[in-house]
Amino acid sequence: MTGALAVVLASCAGNPRGVLAPVVETAPDATKVEMLVATTRGKAASRGELFSGDRSTTPAFADIVVSIPPASARAVGEVQWPRRLPGNPATDFVTLRADIVNQEEAVQRFRRVASKVPQRRVLIFVHGFNNRFEDAVFRFAQIVNDSDAKVAPVLFTWPSRGSIFAYGYDRESANFSRDNLENLLTTLAKDKHIGEISILAHSMGNWVTMEALRQMAIRNNGRLAPKIANVMLAAPDVDVDVFRTQVAQIKGSGPKGKPGGANFVLFTSRDDRALALSRRIWGSTARLGAINPESKTTIAELEREKIAVVDLTGVRTADRLNHGTFAESPEVVQLIGSRLAGGQAMTDSRVGLGDHIIQITAGAASSVGTAAGLVLAAPVAVIDPHTRDNFGSQFHEFGEGLADTAQAVR
Repeated sequence: MTGALAVVLASCAGNPRGVLAPVVETAPDATKVEMLVATTRGKAASRGELFSGDRSTTPAFADIVVSIPPASARAVGEVQWPRRLPGNPATDFVTLRADIVNQEEAVQRFRRVASKVPQRRVLIFVHGFNNRFEDAVFRFAQIVNDSDAKVAPVLFTWPSRGSIFAYGYDRESANFSRDNLENLLTTLAKDKHIGEISILAHSMGNWVTMEALRQMAIRNNGRLAPKIANVMLAAPDVDVDVFRTQVAQIKGSGPKGKPGGANFVLFTSRDDRALALSRRIWGSTARLGAINPESKTTIAELEREKIAVVDLTGVRTADRLNHGTFAESPEVVQLIGSRLAGGQAMTDSRVGLGDHIIQITAGAASSVGTAAGLVLAAPVAVIDPHTRDNFGSQFHEFGEGLADTAQAVR
């Protein structure tokens, strides 16, 4: 058993199902995060789950409001899952509203949220591997809340089984969903009620994102939609060579030669144990999120492509896989939010975010290419430590598969 997998199995603990069933009231001093959800998941049978890990050929939409416990009752970077239902708004993340709506109503509700945000900024979050629907909802709500990000949140969630043993299914679901993500980006970019658009993708969600942007660029002579200002690739579970071909389709025709006209920032960590496991699964030499940005060859290539890099190797959080640093590090998530509140660009040459993170993390961050700065970067952990109830037969089948393979090669 690999070290990364051992960590996962050792740290698993289950969460109750049905946490999205709305509660009647929130708690004093609790905060609220309202988000638009666009998904290619199928609807769940349970009202408290809303969407499942199955695929749907018809995209669906939801309007969700999450209540987050008062600051005095929680630590920044944590998601407080209810231990029993209904959850307690004073101590747990709970849902106040979870409405499945049609596209027209979703757009109308979202315009109302965006109208209250400076410059009508939108942040689209694309989660990674092994995320149930409620995982993505609560984690994104935590990111927006803890960063104090002045954005209108949009969650794009694709069909994931929420199990570490469904890597192949999740990968194909990512492929299945790329057209719908492109359509969402195009729709928002054309809406006159929407201002600047930033995209945050994590882990396998980077594959969905890069494919959607690649398709958009091919349709538009190498250009992305002008409103897409920032693309944040956090711990991307993408083959380095494949990434090169994707970037090549997004031509440097924007300001200062930026790919497709947008600011690209790549967040890496050489001690990311989840990406090390992925590399073994794929048999590749490197995953994009684990490259060494201090390599002269890497520096030259990234500078040429106008891609900024922030290296978070050595930054420690409760995530023992070192894959969810952005979501769980209070200093990083709050610093990121402060830049967004100031309306600073992703790669603002006047103030390098990398410099500030160096001060916070004792030299753990560096920047490559354009000076590193960003609007928001806080990914969902790729292997969430709440999957005990998924293991059951899957773990048994996994073990049998290993035994059969060993027998076959004897």
